[in-house]
Amino acid sequence: MGTKPTKIALLLSAVFSVASVNAVAIESVVTSPSSSAISMDETIVVIGRNAAKPLNIAANVNVIDAADIQMSGATNLTDLLRGQSGIQVSDNNSGSVFSMRGFSASQAANNTLILVDGRRLNNIDIAAPSIESIPINLVERIEILSGSAGVLYGDQAVGGVINIITKAPTETGGGLQVSGGSFDTYEAKGDISGAINDAWRYFLAASYNESDNYRDNNDNETSSILGRLQYQTDTEDFYVEVNHFDNDRQAPGALTLAQYEADPRQVASFSEGEFSHEITTALRSGYQYQLNNIWALGADLTYSDTSTTSLLFGGAGRIERDLLSFSPKATANYHLEHGDLNFVAGIDVSKGEADFDTLYTQRNNEQTQKSAYVQASVPITPTLSYVVGGRYSEVTDDLYDQLLYPNRVEIDNDAHAFELGLNYRPSSEHRFYVRANDNFRFAKVDEQAYTPLDVQGLNPQTGRSYEAGWDFTTSTQTLKINAYQLELEDEIVYEGGRTDGPYGGGANVNADESRRFGVSTAYDVQLSNDWLVGASYDYIDAEFTQGENDGKALSWVAKHSGKAFVSYDFTDNWQAFVEGVYTGERYMEGDNSNTGDKLDSYVLTNLALNYRRNAWTASLRVDNLLDEDYVGTGYYSAYGSGYYSGTGRSIRLTAGYRF
Repeated sequence: MGTKPTKIALLLSAVFSVASVNAVAIESVVTSPSSSAISMDETIVVIGRNAAKPLNIAANVNVIDAADIQMSGATNLTDLLRGQSGIQVSDNNSGSVFSMRGFSASQAANNTLILVDGRRLNNIDIAAPSIESIPINLVERIEILSGSAGVLYGDQAVGGVINIITKAPTETGGGLQVSGGSFDTYEAKGDISGAINDAWRYFLAASYNESDNYRDNNDNETSSILGRLQYQTDTEDFYVEVNHFDNDRQAPGALTLAQYEADPRQVASFSEGEFSHEITTALRSGYQYQLNNIWALGADLTYSDTSTTSLLFGGAGRIERDLLSFSPKATANYHLEHGDLNFVAGIDVSKGEADFDTLYTQRNNEQTQKSAYVQASVPITPTLSYVVGGRYSEVTDDLYDQLLYPNRVEIDNDAHAFELGLNYRPSSEHRFYVRANDNFRFAKVDEQAYTPLDVQGLNPQTGRSYEAGWDFTTSTQTLKINAYQLELEDEIVYEGGRTDGPYGGGANVNADESRRFGVSTAYDVQLSNDWLVGASYDYIDAEFTQGENDGKALSWVAKHSGKAFVSYDFTDNWQAFVEGVYTGERYMEGDNSNTGDKLDSYVLTNLALNYRRNAWTASLRVDNLLDEDYVGTGYYSAYGSGYYSGTGRSIRLTAGYRF
């Protein structure tokens, strides 16, 4: 009896056939048998799931390094990322989401992929990833890829990818940091690392934060613990780590316009005492082996378990979710006459389950995803290279919902993505690139169970991104210009104005076609050893291109945004930093017909004063220095919109010691 090979099997067969041919055809032109081996990527980097320099790949990549983090004086990742070019932050007073390339607040959690050391932080349901689980003192750097990355990362890598790379100390030592400030905020963080022997090392870290926060009924108590054990030799790298995160936070709810204008700090009328309490435990292990000076094999295994109890919208609820993922891959680096050929191929397999038990919902969904991908960056001349790749993905939802699917239903979908780009470096100062990349995202487990009554399952959202850019880099200045167009079909959105949803109201649907066009620019210059200045500007024209909202602007997308900053080292130990972050006017979330008034634009001014002497550090950070009133997140409704207040002036004093 014969068997019919799946599309994934056929793709993998083609991948490894090509790899075998390349090995025979190319290995003979490697510079020498003693050429240095490629460095093994202990943490998977965003720009290729393999170590590479940002200027040598056809993509718009920015890196926030340790010096940038220290200069900003930011006390959390939300405040740090708020000031980055191309990222619009939304905050509903219970957590932040990060929009890239023109998505609304509710869409951003599903169209911006957040990674921690290459591990997906995004949830299998529509809940935003808990970026609060990563204390900023554990962050080594952040790599931001603006634009689609459907080939490398598949599902949800639509608007961009943010990879947060944590510290992996190689020396014995540790540190302690304490902080306090506005709204009765107190925080303590500590870490310690050491060697067991020449190959084995350990790393332990913990943090605790409590605050009343800006609004009433918004207290939080948050803690995290991380433990990592690592084995590393010249050819092998193995690690296992466990992370526990506990975030208990009160929910102040959405205000009416009258309430917001009267007192933006007050709790909503029926939200007194409401809360959400998340507890997450994540286990992760990885292994890499350097076969020779060209090939390396690796794999990551991750399991996470989350329990969220809440009292929201007048009812108690509980959501349980878990996710198991396995990602083996092979990487290669051939040293050719005109440069390095980089190759990566792998499989991503995941299985997750979510149980919802709330006042209005009893639901269970098991979701299984299987993907295979391959990408190669190939030199044509010493100054010109191209990147090409593809991915195929399948997803199966086994779904129960008390209203729509009381007898369970199985929903199958698949999607693919291709990529082609050119990278041209005529000199060390100049880099030009063009790139086309497909993207897709599958409906989340709870989106599939909240569709119109006559719809069984949502189609995958698909799209294609085109972009071109120029980078100019010298020892004292950097200029980056990027233009892009993102086209989407079957975009998965929630339409609150419908009347055919499961409970007679709104529902998740595949929306009409949309198009986003944008330009981003950034310029930094080191005026002297002491002075650094910079500015960035982003323009996004996002609109529907089909259906009843044809030509209307996509809601909650600011057409204009930007940032300017100055850093001054006025002694060897003292540094001052000030930035202004501008967000332009925009329609309320959900106002896709553009019937309501736009929210006003605003500027947040942030200031930091930093001190360092030997092992001691201190920082004074003032966010929203001018105490600007602004809407952190807002949801449109014809019956009355909901407003979540942005945080007013906040002062934090932090002191730390490294040993």
